[in-house]
Amino acid sequence: MRNIVLAMLVFLVLAGCAYAPGSHMDTDDPSGFYRGGERQLDVDYSELINVTQIDADILRDRSVKSASAPPKDLMQPDGAYQYYVGIGDVLQVTVWDHPELTNPAGEGRSSAESGNVVNSDGSIYYPYIGYVDVVGLTTKQIREEIAARLSRYIEDPEVDVAVASFQSQRVYMSGAVEEPGVYPLTNVPTRLVDAISQAGGLDEGADWRNVILTRDGTDYRLSLKAVLESGDKLHNVLLQSGDVVNVPLGDDQKVFVLGQVGSAQTLPMGRNGLTLAEAISNVGGLNERESDATGVFVVRRSETPESSKPIDLFQLNMKDATAMVLADRFVLNDRDLVYVTTAPAARWNRVISLLTPSFSALFLGDRATDIVE
Repeated sequence: MRNIVLAMLVFLVLAGCAYAPGSHMDTDDPSGFYRGGERQLDVDYSELINVTQIDADILRDRSVKSASAPPKDLMQPDGAYQYYVGIGDVLQVTVWDHPELTNPAGEGRSSAESGNVVNSDGSIYYPYIGYVDVVGLTTKQIREEIAARLSRYIEDPEVDVAVASFQSQRVYMSGAVEEPGVYPLTNVPTRLVDAISQAGGLDEGADWRNVILTRDGTDYRLSLKAVLESGDKLHNVLLQSGDVVNVPLGDDQKVFVLGQVGSAQTLPMGRNGLTLAEAISNVGGLNERESDATGVFVVRRSETPESSKPIDLFQLNMKDATAMVLADRFVLNDRDLVYVTTAPAARWNRVISLLTPSFSALFLGDRATDIVE
């Protein structure tokens, strides 16, 4: 009976690596996962996961860059900007050489206080010509309209129209800025950097890599860091009325480091974010005794919602001398999961540690029997 039990134990040891307890990811086929040491075959993970090796070529691809270019519809030159008068704006209309038609500011009164307020029906009232519809027009168009109608009463009237108070078009600043609030758009183009400056700048700890612009119900991620450090004008987008700019705190952005590392942790990304090398270093590096250096993985939710494969899986072979350079250039995204898989020898040791009590019981039992006899 003892020989039979020994044979069974030897068989279990030989098959131990395939059924080792704990989590594991196969470096040869990372799309296959193990649970409790057994490969899960009920789901075809290859249909869900896009596997990519981290090398010099992939680092040139936008999928691993922290500041990918915003959509083309956000890229507008200043020359394309026009301010269109809206409800609540105050207009200052001046007719030269006709002070009786010009709204005098008066002593102690500003142009904004004495000007023509655009009514809720989109019009202003002006002497002689009555109501003039102005909403949706530029000041040049309004000037031409008023001059044309006044020409029936005044020969060659010289008219000037300016916005004395901008009230109808606004952007909303929120999050980690010094003065969150509502800020008016004017006839001077306002870009992302301008708006943040008007709001007093960034708070300490603000995540300037992931400024969120919400326009017409769609969120766009912009990098203020790319603008200020690299001079990337693409991220300094031209704002329009109704835009919401939110600057998140860096502490709200996290990555998760699991597997055979010094200490599995959740790491805040902070103001400047994290690279793969920084994340591994911050948790104490790889577990030299149990980790498989060829199996360092980054699991990421696909940045393309319509993709047929919702998970991006990046693999780095850290046995290569150039691996740390690649790891230091690989920028992690919010909610990325870094996983270091287990070396075959370590999985073998798991099985041995589980079988040791059985060996001990068997041999000690035989020894006790011999003593009794």
